[in-house]
Amino acid sequence: MKPVRFEEVNAVIGDKQPEYEPLPALIKDYEVEGQVLERAQVVTCWDLTDEEIADIVKNKKIWLSTLTFGYPFQPVCLTTKKEDLI
Repeated sequence: MKPVRFEEVNAVIGDKQPEYEPLPALIKDYEVEGQVLERAQVVTCWDLTDEEIADIVKNKKIWLSTLTFGYPFQPVCLTTKKEDLI
């Protein structure tokens, strides 16, 4: 899997940090119960190889690892549709 740029990208996470692959992202405000949380949502897009697509078709599974560094786990959303997020 490789992160890819998309039209709405407004930030690159890990840019100029050689230990990380640059991650194009849309960072935007998010509203919860009428309260706007600034810079609370990060949206990224990933391009899958043909082998990864075949694995998904065969196993019907996607694995997700999130480093929390001891902080509470944050909600995540995996989707195939950009309009679910933007």
